[in-house]
Amino acid sequence: MDEMPLQLDLPGFRFHPTEEELLDFYLKNMVFGRKMRVDVIGYLNIYRHDPSELPGLSMVGEREWYFFVPRDRKHGNGGRPNRTTENGFWKATGSDRKIVSLSDPKRMIGLRKTLVFYKGRAPRGSKTDWVMNEYRLPEYSSPLPKDIVLCKIYRKATSLKVLEQRAAMEEEMKTIHASPSSSLDTMSFCSQPEDPVPPELPSQHLVFKKEIEDDIIRYEKPREIKGPSLQLPMGTDKLPELQVPSKLSMEWNQDPIWSLNSPWLPNLIPYADILNF
Repeated sequence: MDEMPLQLDLPGFRFHPTEEELLDFYLKNMVFGRKMRVDVIGYLNIYRHDPSELPGLSMVGEREWYFFVPRDRKHGNGGRPNRTTENGFWKATGSDRKIVSLSDPKRMIGLRKTLVFYKGRAPRGSKTDWVMNEYRLPEYSSPLPKDIVLCKIYRKATSLKVLEQRAAMEEEMKTIHASPSSSLDTMSFCSQPEDPVPPELPSQHLVFKKEIEDDIIRYEKPREIKGPSLQLPMGTDKLPELQVPSKLSMEWNQDPIWSLNSPWLPNLIPYADILNF
């Protein structure tokens, strides 16, 4: 009786292999041509597709998708692997990491390389959240029968804060596209022009530069007239001095103004003699 093929779409079926299982079982059997009963991992040249197409081409997987991938080198067997696609390229991050056996930590079973997908052409491009772990067997004395690697594709987890920022930006862009006139009005109220236009004035309030200059000239200080200085008559060297008496003939308290009959005069006479000097 023939055995029934195992159906991978069974309810509750999950495929979450460890790195040791991927290297020491699945990839080793594929490289050395050992036939497995069930083909859980498909064979595909992933560099002919964009990362967004790979989940639909994988045989199993919900958040992680696995493929056996041939190594397409640029210059024969000795060149670097060609990881460019039609719309971007896979860029390696960091150095390769050695994978050891859990049962025997001294035995290295393979290497892991981490790559990130960039849209555009190298060396420039925009980074995406698509990540790939490339597993390969170690090469010792002799080359491997098949130059094949095992690739795990997944999307990098995005934090809640980044998702909220993206949603806010998308909502803001929708609002701007929905009401462009309102956004322009808001910008006009919030920002003022650098050179504001002055309001127009009636003609009777305008003062022209010519009139201002005329007023300045009209009210300028008269210029000093230069001429001959004042001279004394001929034969006179100097004028006579003004003669002033050294002492008045009468005392100040005998002035006629004090002859007025005043009720305060008797009280001031004693002080007048003191002030008379």
